[in-house]
Amino acid sequence: MTLERLAYASPWRRIAPSAKALFCACAMAAAWLTATPLGACALALLLAAITVAVARTPWRDYLRVLRAPLGFLALSCLTMLVTITPGDHGPAGWRLAPELLPPVMMTVTRAAALCTALLLLVLTTPLGDLLGLLRRLRVPALLLDLMALAYRMQAVLGEAWSDGTTAQRARLGYVGRRQALRSMAALISCMAVQVWARASALQAAADARNDTGELRFLTPQFDRSPRHHLMAALAGVMLVATVLAGGPA
Repeated sequence: MTLERLAYASPWRRIAPSAKALFCACAMAAAWLTATPLGACALALLLAAITVAVARTPWRDYLRVLRAPLGFLALSCLTMLVTITPGDHGPAGWRLAPELLPPVMMTVTRAAALCTALLLLVLTTPLGDLLGLLRRLRVPALLLDLMALAYRMQAVLGEAWSDGTTAQRARLGYVGRRQALRSMAALISCMAVQVWARASALQAAADARNDTGELRFLTPQFDRSPRHHLMAALAGVMLVATVLAGGPA
């Protein structure tokens, strides 16, 4: 729930979600148009600086959120540099392929730029505002309902997991490695049953209220929306033009 907490506390909370999405879409287009790893890395650093300095996201929280995708990209980079050596009767073994480093670096830096563009949006826009924007963009209602339910279940199960681990620690459930594994396995099995029970309860509640298959949400009104859209479009176009001026994709 760190993303949602930071989104509600962001000074950009009152900016129209469509304006922020427009700028982030231009940033993603610029990431795809970058021709060199250095340009993609510079774009990623620029978007991170905008998120921290302009949108005023706390840098410690930003690094904490960014740690998981950067770790995934680093692991992907290592795996892409490993190739299979063919043999007469199948694979002969594994080896590092340094000749693949240029395309791998291009892929990883471009993915990092795309990731920072997406984080700029989700760290400044709560899920409710994103759902309202997606509804205006004619995204299927079933997909939006699944997103809302998954978000709700994540919050509920996160709280239940925290309460469970607190209760287990109070009973010395993590005094040793073996005891910790046993306690964690018991909690996971209990949580699996709770997920099933809560899903059944949600379905029963929806049926009891004659659910029509679509959840409704109040959409907040945003001030100075035309100004925000104009600024987002100008900034996005400048970003794409800067990338194109750096060289062909």
